[in-house]
Amino acid sequence: MISMRLSILSLVMLLCGCATEMAGVKTLDTNKGTVLTDARGMTLYNYDRDAAGKSNCNAQCAVNWPPLKADSAVSSNPAWTVIKRDDGSLQWAYKGKALYGWGKDQKPGDTTGDGVGGVWRVARP
Repeated sequence: MISMRLSILSLVMLLCGCATEMAGVKTLDTNKGTVLTDARGMTLYNYDRDAAGKSNCNAQCAVNWPPLKADSAVSSNPAWTVIKRDDGSLQWAYKGKALYGWGKDQKPGDTTGDGVGGVWRVARP
């Protein structure tokens, strides 16, 4: 009975678009307002040079800004999608915007990547 309730709850969350646990993503209040974070609480970012559903951060860029990886077994919904990167790996996107970490953030809640190069922004729910 409990597992059935959990399955129904998971389905409801998936259908409403609030299933952030699909990507292990959470929200956190920071000095920049409420932001999306990975499962460890590290701030996630969007790249202004990405196209909808397409990452344009590759090679050294992806070393500095690690993509939020997805695996091939995941499913998506209208808010949470999985995009295929140029190297063939999979990456989570929220509302069509690819999600990345920032190598210089040191602890959960850091937002040091916001505004870098005028093209990086904290990801917001």
